[in-house]
Amino acid sequence: MPPQTDLLPPSSSAPPVKNGGDSAVPRIVPVRRTGRWTAAVAVLILLALALNSVIRNEAFEWDVVVSCFATVSVLRGLWLTLWLTAVVMVLGFALGALLAVLRLSNNPVLQAVSWGYVWLFRSTPILVQLLFWFNIGALYPQILGVNTVTLMGPVTIAVIGLTLHEAAYAAEVVRGGILSVERGQIEAAQSLGLGPWRRFRRIVLPQAMRSIVPPAGNMLIGTLKGTSIVSIIAVQDLLYSVQLVYHRTYQVIPLLLVATIWYALVTSLLSIGQRYVERYYARGTAGAR
Repeated sequence: MPPQTDLLPPSSSAPPVKNGGDSAVPRIVPVRRTGRWTAAVAVLILLALALNSVIRNEAFEWDVVVSCFATVSVLRGLWLTLWLTAVVMVLGFALGALLAVLRLSNNPVLQAVSWGYVWLFRSTPILVQLLFWFNIGALYPQILGVNTVTLMGPVTIAVIGLTLHEAAYAAEVVRGGILSVERGQIEAAQSLGLGPWRRFRRIVLPQAMRSIVPPAGNMLIGTLKGTSIVSIIAVQDLLYSVQLVYHRTYQVIPLLLVATIWYALVTSLLSIGQRYVERYYARGTAGAR
């Protein structure tokens, strides 16, 4: 019989052999990413052209933007916007947490009331709600002996309208966070003899905050920008303050840029704070970074 010989298949991964028996080192060729670099260069060129157009366009009147950026009226409007945002978020989440607890209770009446509230205030536009509260004196001139026409000024109406609106969304955020906690965690706390309040404070809430903080941060930023709608009822927030100026000077574009830059600055700071809060509550999880 002829002697058997071992033949390597064509797909063999054996290294090539040079003359003399030395193994040849394969050369690694980097992948050419021509399309990626071309797209990046094209985008940078377009951004540079857009930025150049904005900076060199005299219609933006950047000198007016700089001179009006930190005027007393603008800063006063900015302060009212920040104050209104903080008050609405605190009151809205307080009421929203209560509505979430009612929704998760075993009482069908309380569940129905909570569901009906959320349905009503999420189904109607915030502008309609504000205008309704602004004209509440036409329906109820007096409530419990109090004159609603003189008591409820524009700022009070803005706080009430925005709070009731935000509470409906906050209720769903809090409810979703509570439902994200595993049932076994609560049962384990019950087996240790922890009371309801202590279970909620020590077991449920810290774990629920991981799911509550991201949408709550988005709500905070949305509320900050959403407060601009109160200018429709003559609340002198940031937008209304710049409107008062450009109604007098007719410099609409630069004054709107002033408001835009302030909103962008505050929103950026809130986004940075949200990131750190998320990292704090995500400690020990895969999402912590």
